[in-house]
Amino acid sequence: MNTAPSFASSTWLVAEREIGSKLRSKTFLISTGILFLITLAGVLWAGFAAQSDTRIPVAVTGETAQIIAPLDSAVDATEVGSAEAARDLVREGEVDAAIIPGGEGGFDFTVVGDDAVPSSLLSALSVSPPVELLQPDGDGDDGLMRYFVSLAFGVVFLMAAATFGSTIAQSVVEEKATRVVELLISAVPTRALLAGKVVGNTVLAMGQIIGLAAVAVVGLTVTGQTELLAGLGAPLVWFAVFFLFGFVLLASLFAAAAAMVSRQEDIGSTTTPLTFLVMAPYFLVIFFNDNPTVMTIMSYVPFSAPVGMPVRVFFGDAQWWEPIVSLVILLITCVAAIWVGAKIYENSILRMGARVRLKEALSA
Repeated sequence: MNTAPSFASSTWLVAEREIGSKLRSKTFLISTGILFLITLAGVLWAGFAAQSDTRIPVAVTGETAQIIAPLDSAVDATEVGSAEAARDLVREGEVDAAIIPGGEGGFDFTVVGDDAVPSSLLSALSVSPPVELLQPDGDGDDGLMRYFVSLAFGVVFLMAAATFGSTIAQSVVEEKATRVVELLISAVPTRALLAGKVVGNTVLAMGQIIGLAAVAVVGLTVTGQTELLAGLGAPLVWFAVFFLFGFVLLASLFAAAAAMVSRQEDIGSTTTPLTFLVMAPYFLVIFFNDNPTVMTIMSYVPFSAPVGMPVRVFFGDAQWWEPIVSLVILLITCVAAIWVGAKIYENSILRMGARVRLKEALSA
């Protein structure tokens, strides 16, 4: 006597079907490969650009070497034996300028250039007044780093969530329109079908996230950015954890929203609000990555926590307990979303024709 498969077995059968169909898709494999290559190229370019020597080549003599000693980070000095030798290096184009002894107007040195002198060199040689910072713990030089790190987390979340969310929605509507779903439901429970779709696409999405993280680690290692790599360790782990549950939440809602329509062209009418939720963290970190209030709120809102909290952890803005509290909020929201999504999916998946209204889907 044959027995019906358990809920877990049915879920895994559907998940295997989702994973297998994607891995057999050349479009999916090619797009994933291109994404990895673009990520690797971006990390390598940023690493080599950071390592490139942007210092100003300058010729100095023994008498003027001490003048630019404090400017080692901005000036690449070549010491020669005489002022005339320094001038020769300028004429030959070996250096951009020369600093030789002797001057006028209270200066004991002269800056020599060919047809011009680098303004950045003159700025570096200028005497600056003392500066007092009222907020010494502000962003300062970390502003650009904060922007790029925030942008990286936002882009990865947006691409993965939007790509696989739309994939789930299209799969649900396709099976519903072709009535394949009726055959599937005759073999497995309705909720197992939904769970399998969510699990399968979550596995694929997490695979991409882990792959992107591995590519980033390789790129940072090759370019010698060990300090940045060490700082990304904990944020990447938190991002993976938050993304896992955040994606399950979104995937459940995408599947439920798609079950309410019967045609591919109607998907947008029910999934657009979810698409806005996916896009919101990306735009928020672009415009408000340096705003502590907005970033703190983002790190506790379930739909934006996968982006907001890892960014705050990376820059040391979050206390040790904050990611845990945020994760608990996300888990509670995830359970609620799965319950609502399952109810909508179960009540809508076999209804053909006009779009099912949300009230009807929840009360059927």
